[in-house]
Amino acid sequence: MTKDDLLSEEVVGEVFEIDDEVARGVMLARMQDRAKTLKCAPEYKQIVKSFQAVLDAALRAQRVEQAHKSLDGVTSFTGLTKQLRCGQWIASDHGIVIKNLNPFYPDRLACYHPIVPTERMRNLQTGEEQIKLIYKRPSENSWNTITVPKNVVASQQRIVDLANYGIAVTTENARWLVAYLADVENLNEDSIPLIYSSSKLGWIQHGNKEYFLPYRSDGIEFDGNIRFRQVFGAIQEHGEYDTWMRHIKQLRASGRLEIRLMMAASLASVLIKPCGLLPFIVDLWGDTEGGKTVTLMVAASIWADPANNAYIGDYKTTDTALEAKADMLNTFPLILDDTSKVSRRIKDGFEGLIYDLCSGKGKSRSNKALGINRENSWSCSILTCGEKPLQDYADQGGAINRIIEAQCGDYLYKDPHETAELVKSHYGFLGRRFVEKVADMDLAEIEAERDRIYRQISTTNKMQKQAYSMSVILLADKLAERWFFRDGIVITPAEAVQLMTDRDDVSDNQRAYEFIMNKIEMNPARFDPVTDKAVEQWGFLSDQYVCFYPSALEAMLRDEGYGLKPLLAWMNKRGLLDKDNDEKHLSKQVKVKGRKTRVYRIKLAEAKDSFEAGSAQLPDDFYDQAELDLSGKVPSTH
Repeated sequence: MTKDDLLSEEVVGEVFEIDDEVARGVMLARMQDRAKTLKCAPEYKQIVKSFQAVLDAALRAQRVEQAHKSLDGVTSFTGLTKQLRCGQWIASDHGIVIKNLNPFYPDRLACYHPIVPTERMRNLQTGEEQIKLIYKRPSENSWNTITVPKNVVASQQRIVDLANYGIAVTTENARWLVAYLADVENLNEDSIPLIYSSSKLGWIQHGNKEYFLPYRSDGIEFDGNIRFRQVFGAIQEHGEYDTWMRHIKQLRASGRLEIRLMMAASLASVLIKPCGLLPFIVDLWGDTEGGKTVTLMVAASIWADPANNAYIGDYKTTDTALEAKADMLNTFPLILDDTSKVSRRIKDGFEGLIYDLCSGKGKSRSNKALGINRENSWSCSILTCGEKPLQDYADQGGAINRIIEAQCGDYLYKDPHETAELVKSHYGFLGRRFVEKVADMDLAEIEAERDRIYRQISTTNKMQKQAYSMSVILLADKLAERWFFRDGIVITPAEAVQLMTDRDDVSDNQRAYEFIMNKIEMNPARFDPVTDKAVEQWGFLSDQYVCFYPSALEAMLRDEGYGLKPLLAWMNKRGLLDKDNDEKHLSKQVKVKGRKTRVYRIKLAEAKDSFEAGSAQLPDDFYDQAELDLSGKVPSTH
């Protein structure tokens, strides 16, 4: 720079137009050094001093203008086009205060930085309201947004929790921040919009119209993004639809039913509610490295990011947390990886968890006010996988009836790493498109098509609940092939029936009967009165029947969780019980040492040759002849 440059009003003015104060200071200091070299430092300092005075005057005028605006009862925040009425509060970029009428006390400070409510959100499920706040710290260039329950900003004890999000609130100014936000909200009820929100995703009923969050929300916002931020953030489109579709078509053409089943079950989740069905579980099990987790990722990529547990969860949690997540997902599929991670707390009551998940309703819980909280509810499919069948964790037939299981064969994928990486880079497309197609269909048409499929796969030896679940899976598979894949590959009714559990395998009574037969084989001495072993006798075998002492049979069944009365009724109906010719008893009266006593005379299962080989078959009048006491113990001298 020359001397003329340094003393030029135009050049110095350009420097003062630099917004960054640090950069401006550096430039002025370098120019001062140059002025000393050119022996014009005094003149340079005078020019800089004049410019600084003008700048200071402009800043003072701006503060006065903001103060006047605030004194007029309007916020004055730079960067907001919409200013709100704030009453007696002075709300500017320098903070929010209210003048203290007592001159001997300082002004009341609500916040050190701008903060203002912009929206009210009313939850469709509970009717509770939340409020959306925007705020900006002095060191930041952009505004931040946070949505919190109304009771947080209404309590000076709870509002201090906002400090976790960078809002300058402490126990000292909490009282005044509560008062300021309340004043702004109430003074601007006509300006702060009321927006309906939902803590649930998927199909939502509002008025006489059906919505689907987040795809067809029509202004309804999701307000559970703080608690479930990771899951909600994962539901998005990313990458390229065509790339994902090409790879998925290749997987479908590989002939592996397991992949197509899990994808169809994932899509079926959004059909469960329109079809009026209950949730169900589809479990993929098999040896490690078979491709189970990758298959879950493929099924999840229909809707969301399948990577890094963003959408896919596991059983390493509590039943309450699973309920809350299912309630939030609502009609999106609940996907859980690796049943081996079942926590001990869940494992002890796993059957109850299966019942709860497949009932579509959580437990009723009271709150601190002795009221009843809103019950969690959902209508979704539950996709899971593990090395052991999920049925191994459930003993009761009612729980098994709610699970569709598929064994994972060896190596579902030629290159599982390639598939995993591809679906982690391209996801979220098919779900949106599928929902839009379903939303345009008539509900009666959907149900009629599902009912046609149900009649095709409903057989007398298969469970009805599984047939209903499988029918909606096949419907989703059929619609997806018709609308998107167009490759002629669908799950056939014959394939579906093979995946369903036989009715006898699910029946608790059938399993109890088989348990009894196994116990007889395992304990031949307990049914052999002439054995040399000193063991408690449970009964005896006679003419293809086993005669049980009532107390022995009842104790055996009770220990395994089976009921005696329903089992007796089940056996009587199937001709497996020899009883007296009266309607009062399901037992048989015999004599033991001249005294009458009753036993349960149960027919042995067919083809049980081992009974005759390992146990003594006694005549019906054995007890009349043998010197036995009523306990069933055999005297050692016999």
